[in-house]
Formats: sequence, C-alpha cells, structure tokens
Amino acid sequence: MIISHKYKFIFIKTRKTAGTSIEIALSRFCGPNDVITPMRKEDEDLRRSLGYRTPQNYHAQLSEYGPIDFLKLIYGKRKKRFTKHQPAAQVKALVGDEIWNSYYKFSVVRNPWDRAISSYFWRNRRSKSQQDLDAFIASDYLHKKHDNSSIYLINDGIAVDRVCRFEQLNQELEEVRLHLGIPEPLPLPKAKGDTRKDKRHYREILTEAQRDEIDRIFRKEIGLFDYSF
Repeated sequence: MIISHKYKFIFIKTRKTAGTSIEIALSRFCGPNDVITPMRKEDEDLRRSLGYRTPQNYHAQLSEYGPIDFLKLIYGKRKKRFTKHQPAAQVKALVGDEIWNSYYKFSVVRNPWDRAISSYFWRNRRSKSQQDLDAFIASDYLHKKHDNSSIYLINDGIAVDRVCRFEQLNQELEEVRLHLGIPEPLPLPKAKGDTRKDKRHYREILTEAQRDEIDRIFRKEIGLFDYSF
C-alpha cells in the first residue's frame, strides 16, 4: 500500500493482482513523507537494486500503542499503522476525511478464476507435495485471505476512484499516471514471477465443479465487474 502526498494518491493493494510490481514502480516517484509499506525480502531487494524508495512512514506513533504493543516493542517489534493489504475502510479512518476525499484512490481487480489458480500455485510454491486443488478451493485461505472485495469496498460500495483491470493493466496504469501527473511511465518489474511453473490457462486446469465453486465464493466481485469464465 502506498500513500503519496507528493502526487496525492492512495494505492490500495489487493492480492494476486500484480500489486507488488505496481508498488515497486510507484516507489520510484515517492517523496520522503510518503507512506510505503514493506514487502517480502526478495521484493525489497529488487526495489533497492533499482534505487527506489524502500518502506517508510508506516509505523504507528507511540501514542497509538497499547500495553501489548509496548511489550512487543521490548523485543524489537514495532507496531504498524499501515499494512500491505489494508482495507480501504481502515485506511480512510487513519488518514482522515480531508486526505481520503481529496486524494485519488485506485486499486486492481482480476478475473477470480484466474486469480484463484494464481493463488493456488503461490500457496504451494515451497511445498514438496502440492495441496489438492479441491482442498485449496474449499480452504479458509482462499475464502478469507483472497476476498479482494473486502479491501476496496466500504459498506458494499466501491470506495476507490478507479479499479484497474489486471487483464489490461499496462494501459490502465498509463491512464492513472497521466491523471496523476507522474512524469514518466510505470514499467512493472517482474516481482514473484518465478513462483509458478505450470503456465496453463485457468480454463485448462479447473473442472466444472471447481469453476462453479469459485463462482460461488467470488460472486460479488464477478457481478461488480461482469467477469465470466
């Protein structure tokens, strides 16, 4: 997640939608007062190698600490104010109405069947014995952690100014860039691109029953953006 006071935008990061690559690209244009949340070490190494800004201004102030937070601080664990997949409702509460209403807010969606398969391979990237796909689709991991609608919706309404489609991401990001006045294009680095070995289209992988179950799980998002299998 990124909050740019320099260009007055908030990037709300959803899961398995090239969010990490977008964050890295946007970091290049962030100023010293902007909020940049941390990513996994490999991605931070990539961002650092490109000479872009790394995580900053995402920790909570001491005035926001509770007793448990102070106990964790003793062991070197600082409380985070902003996190990578933070829901729009939380971000709005933290930044306040003035910033929320005046900054340009955007996020990304992806065909839920395609995203579910991407999540499946990501989840099993380090496993020697890959989890059964039926079990994965039935798991809490897919149901709860990958409900992107809970990130960009507030009270069932789209809370951001623009939801870009993953399927035409370069074009959409270019339009966002021009709107924001960012001076140069946003080439996306290949973050997490080495984790999936099976490159088949999701239609070649999913059975009819699996297709229908993903339809049921992500019916809200499918309806909002008119996705089809």
